[in-house]
Amino acid sequence: MSRLIEELKKDHAEIAKLLEKVRNPQVTNDEAHKILLAAQSSLIAHLKKEDLQLYPVLYRAAEANPGLKRTVDFYARDMAEITGKAVDFFSKYARSESHIGLEFAKDFGNLFATISRRLRSEESTLYKEFQKLQA
Repeated sequence: MSRLIEELKKDHAEIAKLLEKVRNPQVTNDEAHKILLAAQSSLIAHLKKEDLQLYPVLYRAAEANPGLKRTVDFYARDMAEITGKAVDFFSKYARSESHIGLEFAKDFGNLFATISRRLRSEESTLYKEFQKLQA
């Protein structure tokens, strides 16, 4: 496995672990806000790493591979949509004065499910395509 894919998978595990902590009912509002800020920071760093190191390689290879181009384009569009949802969520709830209540639980559940699905999908599809190119 390439160093980049190992790093990206490690990032995924860290992001998932942080988000999982927020789901713990014993976490206080203050702790939840701190965890959300850490998750937001980890997610931003991860996305930057993908944008600078993963996607350029995939896009270059996709120039000669229409199937790969469809896959990469799909993931890019999907990530743009997810990023918008994540930005909205973090803008609304990462501030210390934000209320962590029922609406938060609903919004967090939606974001958690979306991000979890994306992380699994990247690892099973997009990262495998990258690995093929590195072989």
